[in-house]
Amino acid sequence: MPAARGAPSRRNGIPLPGSCPPRMARTRPRARAAVALWAAGALVAGASLTGCEYSYDEGPSRLDRSTAAPAVPDPAFLNDALEDEPVTEAELGDWLKEALPETEREVIHVAAGLLTPGEVRTEEAQDLPVGTYALALVCKSHRRVTFTVRTDEYTLVDLGLRCGLSRENVVYLSRESALTFRVEARYAANYAIRLTRF
Repeated sequence: MPAARGAPSRRNGIPLPGSCPPRMARTRPRARAAVALWAAGALVAGASLTGCEYSYDEGPSRLDRSTAAPAVPDPAFLNDALEDEPVTEAELGDWLKEALPETEREVIHVAAGLLTPGEVRTEEAQDLPVGTYALALVCKSHRRVTFTVRTDEYTLVDLGLRCGLSRENVVYLSRESALTFRVEARYAANYAIRLTRF
């Protein structure tokens, strides 16, 4: 037992000459070999990457002044201001033919005119029989024109129409009626109304 007390512990033991080294000493050559293999692999990979050539095409450089920038065309204006200018009374017939092309339906009522700024115009179609009608509205102005169409009892159309576009509404009259057309413009405008029967 005294000999056991004097024996060095495995944790703090120092190997004696001629004795077997601890396990850590056995694994060091393996670790060194693994590090050497990893380093060799990294060198081989690095050498292979240095032989690669990469090129990027990012377009012309901002600093490259040799190529001129392409010419930018002027913006195309879709709506010429002169196209919205109202026509005179003398030109009203030609505009009406263009704004309301001919139709095969029976024409019941047509009205057209030139409104001064702030003017209100009223038209009326009397004794309309029962049936289905097409109501075409069109105007020519820099601003919207308001159309209101009523029977004695009901408002059938109440519309602020953007000029340059034609609008056609289908109206059904369940009994003999009269239609009142009210047209109002805050700016000078041409207007046209056409009522046809299906």
